[in-house]
Amino acid sequence: MQQLNFPNEITPKSFLKSYWQQKPLLLRQALPKFKCGLDADELAGLACEADVESRLVLERGKTPWEARFGPFTEATFAELPESHWTLLVQDVDKHLPPVASLLDYFHFIPDWRLDDVMVSYAADQGSVGPHIDDYDVFLYQAKGRRRWKIHYQPVSEEDFIPGLDLRILPDFKAEEEWLLEPGDLLYLPPNVAHWGVAEGDDCISCSVGFRAPAYREMANAWCEALGEQLAAEGRYRDLPMTPQQASGEILPTVVEKVSANLQRMLQTDDEFKRRWFGRFISESKPNLQLEPRQTPLSPATFHERFRQASTIHRNAYSRILFSRGSQGQDSLFVNGEEYQLPSESGDFLAILTHHRLLHFGYLENWLEQPDCLQLVCDLYNGNHLIFDNE
Repeated sequence: MQQLNFPNEITPKSFLKSYWQQKPLLLRQALPKFKCGLDADELAGLACEADVESRLVLERGKTPWEARFGPFTEATFAELPESHWTLLVQDVDKHLPPVASLLDYFHFIPDWRLDDVMVSYAADQGSVGPHIDDYDVFLYQAKGRRRWKIHYQPVSEEDFIPGLDLRILPDFKAEEEWLLEPGDLLYLPPNVAHWGVAEGDDCISCSVGFRAPAYREMANAWCEALGEQLAAEGRYRDLPMTPQQASGEILPTVVEKVSANLQRMLQTDDEFKRRWFGRFISESKPNLQLEPRQTPLSPATFHERFRQASTIHRNAYSRILFSRGSQGQDSLFVNGEEYQLPSESGDFLAILTHHRLLHFGYLENWLEQPDCLQLVCDLYNGNHLIFDNE
C-alpha cells in the first residue's frame, strides 16, 4: 500500500484525529514514489472533449475573474494571454489511469468519501481567486511552483463578489502562506479561505477532493427512495366517514389520521438505510455513466477468459463500494446499483473494492463459488471490469 510521507512523526491516525476537518497541514515531498506524468498539452486535449468537465479562469478577462466552460477548441488556447489564467479539468483520474494511482495514497480515508482528482494548469500568476471549498482537499504540486495563502476568518455567502460564476472573496488577508515545490502536498479542511497563485510557467497541481453531499441533496434522494417503497401503499381512504356540517373544513381528526399513516409508512429499518445510502453515495456523475456490454458473457465463459488473461482491471468510471448486512446478505454498490451476496463470502467484497487491478489467482477460490463468480461476471457485463486487450 502506498503511504503519504507525513511530517513530524504524524501518522494517518493522528492526522485524522488532529487535522482532518480541523486545520491545514503541509507535507513536504509527501509522495516520493508518485509521478504525475501529465503535461499541459495532454490536459488541454482533455478539455477539448465533450464528455470531460473543464473550465478556464481568467483574472483579467472580459470581466474580472471571468469563467469559461468547456469543451474548448485549439483556437481557445491560442488566444490566451501570457499570464493570469488557469485551466481546470475535473475527474482526470477517470480519464487517465496513471493519475488514478494518486488515490492509492489516501486509502486511510474511506473510499466513499473520495470524489475525484481535478488537475489545473496555470500560466504565470494564474489562479482561481481567493475562495473557500465546502469539502476537504489535498493539493499536490506536480510541476512548477504555486504559492498558497490562507486565512481562518469565517466566510458567509454574502462575502463573495456578486454576479460572478465563481465564489471570489473581495477582501483576503493572508494569515499563513507556503510556496509548494514539485512533490509537496497541502491539506485544507472545508471552509478555510485559500488562494493559490502560480509563480512561473508550467504550473500543474492535482487536487484530490472528497465528497461532502449536502443534507438537502440527501433528503431529496431519501424521499425519492421512500416514495418508490410507498408506491404499493395505495391511497387515502375515509373510513369511517360521518356527516360534516361545514363542508370546507379540514377536521383535526383527518390531519391526525394522515399524520399517523405517514409516520407508520415512513418508518424504515437499518437495512433500508444501509442499502439506500450505498446506492446514493456510489452514484456517478451524468457524464461518467456506463453502458452495459452488447454481448454479455456467461459465468463459465467469463471464468475461462479471466483465467487466460490472469488479470482484469476496474473501469475508471466505476464507483465500487460495499457494506455488510445484518440479515445474511452483504451489498456491493456500483454507480448507484446494488448487487447482493451471501455474507459467508468473507473478505471477497473487501478485496473486490480495494484493488483497481484484480488477479485471477488471488480470487480463484472465491470464483469457485457460483454467487461470487456471477457477481464478477455481472460487473464485467456491466462494463465495470475490463480486460487489457479490450
